[in-house]
This record gives sequence, C-alpha cells and structure tokens, in this order.
Amino acid sequence: MVRYLRIDSSHPLYPQTLELRERILLAPVGYDIAAFESAYPAARDFLHFIAAIDHPQGERVVGVVCLIPNHPEKGVGKLMQMAVDPQRQREGIGRRLVIELERSAFADLGLKTLFCHAQETAVNFYLRLGWEVEGEAFDEAGIPHRKMVISAPEMGAEAATDAGGGELGLDQKAPYGV
Repeated sequence: MVRYLRIDSSHPLYPQTLELRERILLAPVGYDIAAFESAYPAARDFLHFIAAIDHPQGERVVGVVCLIPNHPEKGVGKLMQMAVDPQRQREGIGRRLVIELERSAFADLGLKTLFCHAQETAVNFYLRLGWEVEGEAFDEAGIPHRKMVISAPEMGAEAATDAGGGELGLDQKAPYGV
C-alpha cells in the first residue's frame, strides 16, 4: 500500500526524498542537492509531498513532488522537483502526488494558482490532470519545457470544509474531487 504524506525537513523520510530527487532529476543534468540549493535558494522553503511504501528494509520513499507556496507572489505556488522511482512509474503515484499537492495548495494554503515548468515529455500528464499550457516552449537545464498552470476551483465557503465542519486534510477528498 502506498501512503501519501506532506513532510518537512525534520521528518525521518526526508533524506530519502533528497536522494530520489537527486538520482532522478539532478544527477542526469550534472547537479546534486547542494548545487541545486545553491543555485535555487527557494528550494529550502519547499513543502514535500511524498509517496511511501512498506519495505522489508523499512519504509521507502517512491515518489516526491515539491511546492513553493506564495512564489513568486502571494496566492501563487510553484510545483517543482516531481520524481517517481522508475520501478514504480505508471502506477498512478505521480498523479496522486499532484492531486495531494493541489488539495493542500488550494484547500489548506488558500493559493489561487499553481504553475510548473514541465518537461515536454510530461506535458500530457499535466493536461490529463486539468492543467493548461501557457506560453511558448523554453529550455531549462538544456531540456525543453513548457509552463503549465492550474487555477483553484470555484467553490463556496461551505465546500471548503468536510461534512463535520473540519478543514480538509491529505487523507480526505477535496470538493473539486480528482
């Protein structure tokens, strides 16, 4: 079973998120976590959403996606550093991570818009989740990318809480359901 969590740097699984991001995203373009954080200081403010599984050697992180809330301005968030272990791809883990990030960004953090710089090969993934392409293609780290955006769904104040009146959490379905 896959568990989906929002963690911070004090969580015991945090080092595994760094290793996964470095192995899947950074090493292929000649970076490590330290070089990435040096070049992109906002990375220290990431909220990490992870997918973890039970493993005979202990819990393992098999997916991660990061969010910078209120970046570059209040009400806007940037999705970054999406990675799923190659052995676990095509299982819906990435889709669920984005859904959890959206739910938290819109329902918990009150953001109005999210954006990301998606590699050209990932554009259809985001389109299937309701994101839209904005602007022209561009290169980032020598790889073709497109800016993708999604806006918070329109909902009344009563839809922002569950039936019991409590705030939505990672394990509850958002009223805009995905």
